[in-house]
Amino acid sequence: MFKSSALVACLFLAVAAASPVLKTQQPDGRIAGGIDAEEGQFPYQVSLRTSSNNAHFCGGSVLNNRWIITAASCAQGKVPAGITVMAGSKSLTRGGSYHQVDRIVVHPNFDEFTLSNDVSVMRVRNPFLLSQTIMAVQMSSEYVSIAYGALVSGWGRRAMDNPTFPDWLQYVPVNIISNTECKVRFEAPYDGRINDNVICSSSPMGRGTCLGDAGGPLLHGGELQGVVSWGIPCGMGFPDVFARVSNHRAWVLVHTMV
Repeated sequence: MFKSSALVACLFLAVAAASPVLKTQQPDGRIAGGIDAEEGQFPYQVSLRTSSNNAHFCGGSVLNNRWIITAASCAQGKVPAGITVMAGSKSLTRGGSYHQVDRIVVHPNFDEFTLSNDVSVMRVRNPFLLSQTIMAVQMSSEYVSIAYGALVSGWGRRAMDNPTFPDWLQYVPVNIISNTECKVRFEAPYDGRINDNVICSSSPMGRGTCLGDAGGPLLHGGELQGVVSWGIPCGMGFPDVFARVSNHRAWVLVHTMV
């Protein structure tokens, strides 16, 4: 859901073939066990669509009237003309406004194999009309280590074995855990991916991000703390891993001024 198409296919097959109880199960990008969002919630949430057939493939967040933030893995191998952004609706099939992307900037240090620095920004040709239904999110400037009551939202699969996306935006409450705890809960080589540039969340078994949620927001304290990057789908009891927004904030601001 969030890597180049070839890599997505390989990782998806690896996950599907592996035993769901193994700690060494291959991670993939990916809201299982979600709750229906209410009107007025998550007005910054957007859906990234293929321009050719209007198919949802990733999430993102509105930064201002021209730019969104998403995962670099959602942009890898894509061209602006191939992506449309839908904003202002909780439904994937009804309402909202559609905006053609005209510029993509991927973090220069993004590594598609380790998913390090998994951040990109996209500019839309026709500006968003900011309102009660489309609002810009505030990026966090503070390094948060541990926090309770964070929220992750998206249109990703409800379960690994359910290939369809829900029509209505879903969310799940999660807790932000320390990177030390996060690292311990993964085995090699995935524990090596946990560094200061990521932030991790934990949620009960059966709840978590799933295929189609990549690029979406992790919110706490009314601020964007993370961008969905990778994890072991879907709601298998392992941490979900996000690009840490506070560490990438300066880079994002430099590239979203025009």
